[in-house]
Amino acid sequence: MALRISEQRMDVFLEMTQAPLPEHLERVRAAAADAGVPIIRRPVQGLLKTLITYARPMSILEIGTAVGFSALLMREYAPKEARIVTMECDPERIRQAKENFAAAGGAIELICGDAAQTLKDLTGPFDLIFLDAAKGQYPVLLPEIKRLLAPGGMLVTDNCLQDGDVLEPRFAVKRRDRTIHGRMREYLYEICHDEELESCILPLADGVSLSVRKSGADAD
Repeated sequence: MALRISEQRMDVFLEMTQAPLPEHLERVRAAAADAGVPIIRRPVQGLLKTLITYARPMSILEIGTAVGFSALLMREYAPKEARIVTMECDPERIRQAKENFAAAGGAIELICGDAAQTLKDLTGPFDLIFLDAAKGQYPVLLPEIKRLLAPGGMLVTDNCLQDGDVLEPRFAVKRRDRTIHGRMREYLYEICHDEELESCILPLADGVSLSVRKSGADAD
């Protein structure tokens, strides 16, 4: 008999088993929850902490800052000398992120604007790129992300299973969600068939994909 585990039960269990975050991160997390601002869930927090602790990336790019929680999390576990750049286009989220960065004293570079444009002006390479932006933009952003990703660098993409909608046929998805459904499927197909990337999709939280740029692929 197949074992089915609810996401809610899994989150509660991981909340009990994982070590608590530093106090300043817990404050940002709690404030985001009170305001209804979505941030990365506990399993994704654990994944990022583990990847950063293992790989020790010296340059990190985040696309989709929100209130700055995940950037601060990566700042906490990355090498002290690491460069961390994050991008956001929503003015209110930018204001909140700036306040959270200032309160934490974290050296994080915040770029304001639409990632489809701001990525073009950015120079790399980056050892780790965390993609958590508007889901319909994922395939649009991929060429610039690849340009900026260092050989051997990791691309981590959040929310790639869209609450399970990606698994469903197009017409089983609500009409308003069909564009995102199609673009996410396109994105997952591209990263899994790209000869310059080695990718896997993890059924973690709302779905996370992990891609590594092969060493023979040159970044700008």
